[in-house]
Amino acid sequence: MADSLVIVESPAKAKTIGKYLGSKYIVKASMGHVRDLPKSQMGVEFDNNFEPKYITIRGKGDILKELKDARKKVKKVYLAADPDREGEAIAWHLAHYLDLDDTEECRVVFNEITKQAVKDAFKTPRPINKDLVNAQQARRILDRLVGYKISPLLWKKVKKGLSAGRVQSVAVKLINDREDEIKAFIPEEYWSITVQLKSGSNTFEAKFYGTGGQKQELHTEAEVQAILQGLEGADFIVSEVKEKERSRNPSAPFITSTMQQEAARKLNFRASKTMSVAQQLYEGIDLGKEGIVGLITYMRTDSTRISPVAQEEAKGFIVEKYGEAYYPETPRQYIKKAANAQDAHEGIRPSSVLRTPEEVKGFLSRDQYRLYKLIWERFVASQMSSAVMDTMTVDILAGASMFRAVGSKVKFPGFMKVYVESSDEEAPAGDEEKFLPPLAKDNVLKREAVEPKQHFTQPPPRYSEARLVRALEEMGIGRPSTYAPILETIQKRGYVALEEKRFIPTEIGELVNELMEEFFPEILDVGFTAQMEEELDHVEEGREDWVKVLNGFYKSFEKRLEVAEEEMKEIEIQDEVSDELCEKCGRHLVYKMGRFGKFLACSGFPDCRNTKPIIKGTGVVCPSCNTGNIVERRSKKGRVFFGCDRYPDCDFVSWDRPVGRNCPECGQMLITKTNRSGTVIQCSKCDYKEEPEEEAADFED
Repeated sequence: MADSLVIVESPAKAKTIGKYLGSKYIVKASMGHVRDLPKSQMGVEFDNNFEPKYITIRGKGDILKELKDARKKVKKVYLAADPDREGEAIAWHLAHYLDLDDTEECRVVFNEITKQAVKDAFKTPRPINKDLVNAQQARRILDRLVGYKISPLLWKKVKKGLSAGRVQSVAVKLINDREDEIKAFIPEEYWSITVQLKSGSNTFEAKFYGTGGQKQELHTEAEVQAILQGLEGADFIVSEVKEKERSRNPSAPFITSTMQQEAARKLNFRASKTMSVAQQLYEGIDLGKEGIVGLITYMRTDSTRISPVAQEEAKGFIVEKYGEAYYPETPRQYIKKAANAQDAHEGIRPSSVLRTPEEVKGFLSRDQYRLYKLIWERFVASQMSSAVMDTMTVDILAGASMFRAVGSKVKFPGFMKVYVESSDEEAPAGDEEKFLPPLAKDNVLKREAVEPKQHFTQPPPRYSEARLVRALEEMGIGRPSTYAPILETIQKRGYVALEEKRFIPTEIGELVNELMEEFFPEILDVGFTAQMEEELDHVEEGREDWVKVLNGFYKSFEKRLEVAEEEMKEIEIQDEVSDELCEKCGRHLVYKMGRFGKFLACSGFPDCRNTKPIIKGTGVVCPSCNTGNIVERRSKKGRVFFGCDRYPDCDFVSWDRPVGRNCPECGQMLITKTNRSGTVIQCSKCDYKEEPEEEAADFED
């Protein structure tokens, strides 16, 4: 008969842990939080030190009864929720409901769900950490204050259904500010001159650097023409060759934000999907004979620290698999990612490096395999030797003009043999090798071609999910557990929309942002929000009282509310009327803003609830029926696809935008495909590819 009850959050986690602990333990799942603030009211007593009024979450009655019944049958209860603020709060609420003494050693935490880690954790239970609980309570109450005080004001003054959030509002402001930058951007003209040169049988490129040994920017066609005239009849002579060796170090193991960013770049995962799949890998996968095993360590972390045990295992694997040259002289240590990193956990890594992606592939879904492979490769590479690159810089004189060619090649791949981090700029992963032929001073080169090109500087790019997560992290806004919910919330509220995987503010998002900036500037102030995050961290560390933190915020917030109640004017939002008539009742359709952008709805709502999407044409004739036109549509989940406007008579669909031409090799449809290397035109059937015409240079960063 079991003598202990263990409570975790999810059935998957319960199944994995139950296998390790054996028959003396009953393992149950609480299915997340069991108590929370009520939805129908504020639920916070301002005059009583912000005392929260918790209630049982609707639908949790049967689960709690089951836990209480199990509690009566055992001598000891262990609370094994996740090792973070949220998990500590879940454990505290469970202790309250089950009448446990939270000062007793009832809390069990582990960074990875493996047999050894779980058994070790149960040898050293501890009391519930009230500092962690208070930090979670303070965040919850702060968010409740902002949401439940400002949202009714927006309902009253602007439109029903609007809401405001503390950290989410800052994210919306960043997106709005970026849109303002783009609108205000004035393109500047610049030029480049590229020459194709030949040395023996080898051809390579060099770019104009300057004149008289000084770097020179080319801004006008007249400047370019002057350079070109100077090249007429000139010999291209090598003036200097610099060769040097350069080391390149691996990236640190993943933390939550970098995992979300890299999964977006390399796997095209949304932040929420990354966290969902990572949760599955953490909680446990059935590996057949080996049973259920948690494949990665805890995925909500801002620490890059790695345990000595994991480092030692990685060392053995790397030396055996790749050779001693691929392991550094001393194990790599990664300091905290940022000053505000809590270092409570390790970085995200495989629970055992010996479980290679290929060995477990058969037990994983496609998404699980791809994310596990990314985490595994990143960790292994982080423990390996530096790569060594041979670089070559060649200066070439042609009259008064200097051209420069830069080449590199990998002398020793080191960590690059396993993994290379990609970038937000969608460049190819890693340094693409660019070889130069053997060159020496005074070599005379043959000019093959000279190509002047006009460019225009580009505005800063809109935020993708990866860019926004990086911006929030760099500014100290949010924490590992909040990035994905922030991105989800601002889209659900209709304040931003995703177009071509980039955030754009909606009209209502711009309006709410303007009102928030006018009446609640502190809420939108990046520095203020980052400071609040630091104060919550101090509460977690026991350095600051949570009630004091809330008091400090509420005093000025209350005054702002009073001013807004008095001075915020009521705004009537008029729907823009379209020329189209409702096919059901004959009234005009109006433009509405939804989660995935604008759509058309009947002006007779609620009497008539007819809606229809706004059709965007592509100018391409349907390749299937040859009579319809290809239009842009959205799936139920908001993903853009392309289909025939004669649907359902023609069922042609494509996730990729058709170009309107057929492949010159096989005659099938050409499509536009965007990947890390940029945009290419390729055949939908065969391997044919072509580069699109260059529009302009991107001067981001």
